[in-house]
Amino acid sequence: MTALLQYQAALLVRSQRWLAPVILYAVFLGVGVQSGQPVLDSLAYAAAALLPVAAWLVRICANNESAAARSCTAAAAGPARAHLAALLTAFLAAVALGAVAVAVVTAISDAGSTNGRLPVPRLPAGAAGLLAMLVSALLGTAVGALTNWPLLRSAGKAVPAMLLAALLLLVTTGSPAKSVLVDLTAGSREGAVPVPWGALLAALAVAAAAVWPACVLSSRRR
Repeated sequence: MTALLQYQAALLVRSQRWLAPVILYAVFLGVGVQSGQPVLDSLAYAAAALLPVAAWLVRICANNESAAARSCTAAAAGPARAHLAALLTAFLAAVALGAVAVAVVTAISDAGSTNGRLPVPRLPAGAAGLLAMLVSALLGTAVGALTNWPLLRSAGKAVPAMLLAALLLLVTTGSPAKSVLVDLTAGSREGAVPVPWGALLAALAVAAAAVWPACVLSSRRR
């Protein structure tokens, strides 16, 4: 699996298709996160923006290979393992992007509550932000796995479905993404740093439930 991950990572880097989602994410942060804003509110914004970016990275990794190259990789490593490597590469790229965002946002934000009256410890806030980024990366990977090849082959169907699913996860009550954003913003108002383990476990379950059928179907649709 390590060799497959290295291969997929090399494909992603050489393709330069990652530039568009990374630049878009940087623009979102530049517009929505300003120096001196409450740290937990800013981390919530950054985590929310990462979810569709993670789904976009999955779309890139799942479609990076030509049909001939995909067949060769599948023949050498097995179609399910090859597709899993593509999904994991996108997830790890999203996690790396989220970690950089947490470091920057935590450094420039105000270590205080929404009203500025209560202190919010910076390091625990950054740790909570990392957990929120993991939730977004996992759910974005789930969205990407369910809205791209091999489940959806047409870009005309896949892209709108991907965007709609990402939006619904961010606004639907009961979604792990909505839960962790509510926790961060509530913590900002109260001056208390949340630890969203429940949302993280739920996101992990959702990602596993989405990735498994995508990998299984990749074996049957070649």
